[in-house]
Amino acid sequence: MLNKKVNLKLLIEIFTTFFKIGAFTFGGGYAMIPLIEREVITNKGWIKNEEEIIDVFAVAESIPGAIAINSSTFVGYKIAGRIGAITAACGVILPSFIIINLLC
Repeated sequence: MLNKKVNLKLLIEIFTTFFKIGAFTFGGGYAMIPLIEREVITNKGWIKNEEEIIDVFAVAESIPGAIAINSSTFVGYKIAGRIGAITAACGVILPSFIIINLLC
């Protein structure tokens, strides 16, 4: 995982996937869980089975912070290491940040 060479195309795909999840989900972090699960297992195949995603959500729930951000960060880390974690976190946070700044 950490020794894998991460290319720009993968980072863009991680960012756009989590940006889409962050932009089109209403209802908070728990509403994002089914979307994250569908995207990373069914659509992208980044995580191979449901047991692994359940572990991701369990870890994300057990640490302080919003579950959507924590689980996105953890999935990004599993895919592409630290840079993947940062990319996924920025992707899921940025839509809300943009909308709030446009409204204020």
